[in-house]
Amino acid sequence: MAQQSSSTRVVLASLAGTTIEWYEFFIYGTASVLVFDKLFFPSYDDLVATLLSLSTFALAFVARPIGGALFGHFGDRLGRKSMLVVTLCLMGGATLCIGLLPTYEAIGVAAPVLLVLLRVVQGLSLGGEYGGAVLMSVEHAAQSRRGFFGALVNTGAAWGLLLANLVFLLTSQLSDDAFLTWGWRVPFLLSAVLVGLGLLIRLKLAESPDFQEVRERGEVRRAPIAEVLSKHWPRVLLMCLAYIPAGATFYIATVYSLSYGEKQLGLDRDLILELVLLVNAFTIVAIPFFGWLSDRVDRKRIFWTSIVVMAALPFVWFPAFQSGSFALMLLGFVLLFIPYAANYGTMPTFFAHVFPPAVRYTGMSVGYTLGTVFGSGLAPIIATWLLDSTGTWVAIAIYMTAVGVVGTVAALFLSERERVTA
Repeated sequence: MAQQSSSTRVVLASLAGTTIEWYEFFIYGTASVLVFDKLFFPSYDDLVATLLSLSTFALAFVARPIGGALFGHFGDRLGRKSMLVVTLCLMGGATLCIGLLPTYEAIGVAAPVLLVLLRVVQGLSLGGEYGGAVLMSVEHAAQSRRGFFGALVNTGAAWGLLLANLVFLLTSQLSDDAFLTWGWRVPFLLSAVLVGLGLLIRLKLAESPDFQEVRERGEVRRAPIAEVLSKHWPRVLLMCLAYIPAGATFYIATVYSLSYGEKQLGLDRDLILELVLLVNAFTIVAIPFFGWLSDRVDRKRIFWTSIVVMAALPFVWFPAFQSGSFALMLLGFVLLFIPYAANYGTMPTFFAHVFPPAVRYTGMSVGYTLGTVFGSGLAPIIATWLLDSTGTWVAIAIYMTAVGVVGTVAALFLSERERVTA
């Protein structure tokens, strides 16, 4: 009973910290679509400014594998807990600075340069945070509950996006001039309070039992990243490819849809934000359900089957989004996010067991974050380019299906490795 209570505290603490990290990460993504092209890249035409703004959003994903390797290395050497504290502080500091950053009009080219540097810090932080948060929860849990606990941590992305969009929805009630002048800064400045609360929670955590066991056996590696890249690189590559469909689906539907809906379909900005809020509320329930299910049904089968379904549904989602009917648009979002929730709900525990415990933080962080570069960071840019080049959503849907095929094949070659230390 005491162990169960401790595990519950750990997963709630991990979820709280991860929610804060994703909130800070997503407010940047929302701002990159709504305001950064006007405030930090104003001297370009609309398409180029949008692409530059989305590129700064994507840049953090390029930094994430570096953060994953760096913090994963020390997480496998020094422990999971300390890295979670460091990454939360880094993310909070960078986000606060963005909220205080002067615009292009005030300081010229220094504004976008500083914005890019702060975005890189955000990427480094999130790259190291995710693997540690998942492992703290999964490694504290009993084997029969690891899928459920890992899935709870993965709802942090949905909670973070829900919170980010809610704050932006409130600030968007301001006049356009007020929103562009100071309203967009409010979500960034609020993060300072959230980070303080997150640190209080995380500092009270106990270290992961699996890491303690590795340390007691004298199996701590001197260079975890070197071992991962020399001995386990096929698993890193497969994990990267297996993640891409979920990343592309999520970021096209929640980030790119803001630009596509407003500029191409003429939809009201608040309407799109409401759709994203509702579908993320749905995933907060659906993701833990599929995590719970993965403790009872073959986890790998749920994972790869969900990719197959996810790859087919863009051809349903886009027409529903274009319909102009709120009910049909919402139905399209929900249908697309059912297989996404199944995939993302099984992913953390499935990925956590791909590598042996001694290099688990590093291996999972590098494999997962490399996938986010191609599946998350580049997806809105690729979608913007495809639409501009072809003039039709069909090209974007084909792209989403293609990465689904690749992800399915990669998932079939991945397997969990229980209690392997060599």
